[in-house]
Amino acid sequence: MSTDRLTGYQGEEGVTPEDWVDPGSTFAAVRDAVFEDTRYYDVWNGPGTAKLPVYPLGLWDLLRRALWAGHYPFRRAADRTVDTHADLRWGPDRRGVRRLLHPNGVCLTGVWEITEPTEYTGYFRQNSRGLVIGRYSAGGAVLRGQPRSLSLVGKLYPTADRRDPRRYVPAGIITQEDFGGPGAPFINDAELRNAPSTHAWRRGLVALAMLAVTGAVFRRADTNPTFRQLYEISELGEPPGAAAKAPEFMRLLVAPEQPRVGGPGDRIDVRDEVLAQIYEPGVREPKKTLVFNIEVSDTGSTRGPAVRQIRTVTNWKRIGRITFDEAVASYNGDFVIHFHHPAWRLDHNNPATAVRAAARAGRPVL
Repeated sequence: MSTDRLTGYQGEEGVTPEDWVDPGSTFAAVRDAVFEDTRYYDVWNGPGTAKLPVYPLGLWDLLRRALWAGHYPFRRAADRTVDTHADLRWGPDRRGVRRLLHPNGVCLTGVWEITEPTEYTGYFRQNSRGLVIGRYSAGGAVLRGQPRSLSLVGKLYPTADRRDPRRYVPAGIITQEDFGGPGAPFINDAELRNAPSTHAWRRGLVALAMLAVTGAVFRRADTNPTFRQLYEISELGEPPGAAAKAPEFMRLLVAPEQPRVGGPGDRIDVRDEVLAQIYEPGVREPKKTLVFNIEVSDTGSTRGPAVRQIRTVTNWKRIGRITFDEAVASYNGDFVIHFHHPAWRLDHNNPATAVRAAARAGRPVL
């Protein structure tokens, strides 16, 4: 499929009937959608060889049709991200939807494992093991040395069987570096948290304006858009109505033993950097793995206004890891796969305190 002609393709940003049909998915269906027939290369031959497309993102992309009441694409996209659990959004023409944030990424699959004792429930319990479909991307530029904020989002399935025929509603994993960047030069150095800090001025005036627009839009869609709570993971696999307990904070760190990847002139594309952790140039089958350590904490504080919001977290405890064993940069990975963002709760362990659900229903929050 040609990607050049689709650089400006939009698709329907808001919720569609497709989003509500047959909630949940199988791991295999989502994995196959991003790996089959849509990759940007036949065999990855090393950094800089695949000519990966770069879908542009500018201030106008976020402001387009902002004055059209009820039809503002970015607002509709923000609502969709919080409201729907759809895992794939094909659209009527099978071309998906253009991402308004983080349009350039690489998808990965692997295994989530909790190896240490914890006080938490669901898939934070010790010995929990499930499948993950992730997407690693850069907010801003994609090349090392340019202003960017790295991110890893994912879907956690309560099964270790890659061909399990049962449909699940996977738990959302949403992590990112400081929203203002400038971004770690190597993925090895990036601290990806569910509650990042924000130093908005670091990426320049245009990026500052984009962050301001993004914050305003997501704040209308959800109460605390820079903090993604972890309750979906703590409730995964638990009986309906069972009391659940989630940590307040989580961070994902590349394991220290992973190599550092260079590239042509060391201006490597972050997607090539991820692929190089798993593949040897010219070899289709993966030969290596990319491991992220999972750390959690319940001790932290937030201070400062939205454009300079500092979150300080202490007492991190390593409880497990995610081991990714295959990856692909593909059209469907950029346009079709969809990652739900958990909506804010006043008490993250109490579903009755969901702010957005209460507002939609017109009732007071408990």
